[in-house]
Amino acid sequence: MSMSQQDSSTVREGFPRPFPNTPTNVLEQFRLNGKVVVITGAADGIGYAVAEAMAEASANIAMWYNSNDVAIEKARGLAEAHGIKATAYKVDVSDPEMVQKAIETVAKDFGKIDVFIANAGMAISKPILETTLEEYRKQMSVNVDGVLYCAKYVGEVFHRQGFGNLIITSSMSGHIVNVPVDQPVYNATKAFVTHLGKSLAREWREFARVNVVSPGFFETRMGASPEAINEAYRMAALGRQGHVKEIKGLYLYLASEASTYMTGSDVLIDGGYVLP
Repeated sequence: MSMSQQDSSTVREGFPRPFPNTPTNVLEQFRLNGKVVVITGAADGIGYAVAEAMAEASANIAMWYNSNDVAIEKARGLAEAHGIKATAYKVDVSDPEMVQKAIETVAKDFGKIDVFIANAGMAISKPILETTLEEYRKQMSVNVDGVLYCAKYVGEVFHRQGFGNLIITSSMSGHIVNVPVDQPVYNATKAFVTHLGKSLAREWREFARVNVVSPGFFETRMGASPEAINEAYRMAALGRQGHVKEIKGLYLYLASEASTYMTGSDVLIDGGYVLP
């Protein structure tokens, strides 16, 4: 039921809430000194670029990987280059017990978790009539279940701490029916996690922020396939795929105190792909 003007003029206890005690200098707002950031799917692609961004801003980082153990050496490299603590953890995000244990281990190893970036994902780009039920379940287990498990268990840590920041990597494919390759299952998984993030932003409003990043095609293993590359160039207003260095600043903004008034947002970064 809508409120009348008389109803809405009633003073509500506890409002307005105070402004955050954050720096006024914008460059200071972006610094992450002393913050602890977890990134899933951090071995390569967008995930590793995000790990770089967090380390470059002086955060301590926990880099989660599943099968690509190059993350171990990359974590060492970031620690040495930036004078921060960086540790790699082997975690299958589709296993809820492993996720729960890993989150508690990171919280113990680092003393807290300030930011959790649920970035791990996978795609099997096939029409539904060619997709096996096993392929369907695989995508759901990583893209949907994996994000939900991470959110549930890191949310418990955030609630216990009284603060936290969850960033979910979704996709422009949660906004559009991506063409020319038919991939209804992948598209649907991304629509799920986008709405999950928005819902959690309200649910966790007393202790944590939640935002979503929806990338378009970036030049990674998860980028446009050979079958789709020419259409990707044509559809993007900028006429190309993105370079991972072009997404680092967005994740840093959302992880930092520069974005303290931002929650429940879904940010497209797609070179203008969804405009037409």
